[in-house]
Amino acid sequence: MRGVIYTETVVFAPPEQFATDAPYQLVIVALENGKRLTARILGDRVSIGDTVELAESRNNISFFNKI
Repeated sequence: MRGVIYTETVVFAPPEQFATDAPYQLVIVALENGKRLTARILGDRVSIGDTVELAESRNNISFFNKI
């Protein structure tokens, strides 16, 4: 599954369950089918307009990588 970054932010003060992951990048991905999905980024930081691909899903959270 591929898409384009619609918006992004870096989370420095996360909910308690994600405290050990901080800081992490949270994005909204505009998917090829026209839908949008809130997800996290693995690896290199992304910018608005970058193309990304689904890397994995964990605990109902989608993780994307920059292509």
